[in-house]
Amino acid sequence: MRGQELLTFVVYDIEDDRVRGRVANACKDYGLEHIQYSAFCGPLDASRRGELAARLGDTLGGDVGKILILPVCEKDVRAKREFLNEPRAEVRADA
Repeated sequence: MRGQELLTFVVYDIEDDRVRGRVANACKDYGLEHIQYSAFCGPLDASRRGELAARLGDTLGGDVGKILILPVCEKDVRAKREFLNEPRAEVRADA
């Protein structure tokens, strides 16, 4: 039986494109959704979070960068606020 899943955010700042790509692929492998350039989120239980943390730590290795794994409780998820402004479509004069 799986433990309680918490919404988990993974945010990273990594210089090397190759390493950054591997981190993104690991997040996708764990079912996380790409929400920003260097951020993923999705539900993970403690066991899967631990596995992902170990994989990401190995992936970063000695390369320059930082990875933050942040589980968020249900109360805080309910308090989440999100703002989104979509780019406006260009209107062409010759259309």
